[in-house]
Amino acid sequence: MVQSWVLFALLSAVFAAATSILAKIGIKGVDSNLATAIRTVVITAFAWGIVIVQGTVKQLGGLNKTTWIFLILSGLATGLSWLFYFRALQLGEASKVVPIDKLSLVLAVIMAVVFLHEKLTWPTAIGSVMITIGVLVIAMWK
Repeated sequence: MVQSWVLFALLSAVFAAATSILAKIGIKGVDSNLATAIRTVVITAFAWGIVIVQGTVKQLGGLNKTTWIFLILSGLATGLSWLFYFRALQLGEASKVVPIDKLSLVLAVIMAVVFLHEKLTWPTAIGSVMITIGVLVIAMWK
């Protein structure tokens, strides 16, 4: 039986891939920052709708200062990622932009080791090197 986190991660990958293709089509002739703003409004309405329907909005009052700070910082990082990603998609080929964007996986592994003190295993290190090589081959091959 597949663990639920694996299923959610696979669904995330499917929708991230769809996002890239839909965004590439949608940003033709539109400023990339405007496109990001439109996308953000849709995501905001969608996410708040889910929170309201689930009834988890009542948890807002129980959030501590640290949670607020790190969620706000995460939101700012997400916003910057989206702004840069949409601009890159507008200027480059999706088949080259998307793999470079996915270097975030390798960077997340490094940051998890440095900041969260997670253990770096040999399989994770080898996989990260292979992903990096794969990105270079896909994105930089002429």
